[in-house]
Amino acid sequence: MAGMSSALMTHPQLQDCRRLFLRNHEIDVRIGVHGFEQHAPQRIRFNVDLYVPLAQSTPGRDDIAEVVDYDFVREVIAKRVSQGHIQLQETLADELLRALLAHPGVRAARVSTEKPDVYPDCDAVGVEVFGFREGVPHNASDGP
Repeated sequence: MAGMSSALMTHPQLQDCRRLFLRNHEIDVRIGVHGFEQHAPQRIRFNVDLYVPLAQSTPGRDDIAEVVDYDFVREVIAKRVSQGHIQLQETLADELLRALLAHPGVRAARVSTEKPDVYPDCDAVGVEVFGFREGVPHNASDGP
């Protein structure tokens, strides 16, 4: 995970960004397709990186209104998981990514979700998704 985040910082469209992150945010979520997952919430671990242009996120007055607030990420997660049972981690990650990219200050985002309690023989199972905000060129040849 850290390797992917570090590599993304060298992407031409992200070199003028700072990376905000939420690490190992754990909450109980009603998620899963298996019968044993349908009756009780499961612990889900969320990791999120937001790539925010420095020009739009460098505070001049040391004021929270000048930056993307970390609470925004937690609120996006809380809002989605409060809407009811989710079948797939892929659905959850994709919906969170779309909501995070809708913020005008976010150029790109990475979301990962993990279920740490599903299988006894591994640390976790999960999914990760990355995306740019609509209208942002995705590679150097797309740029100006």
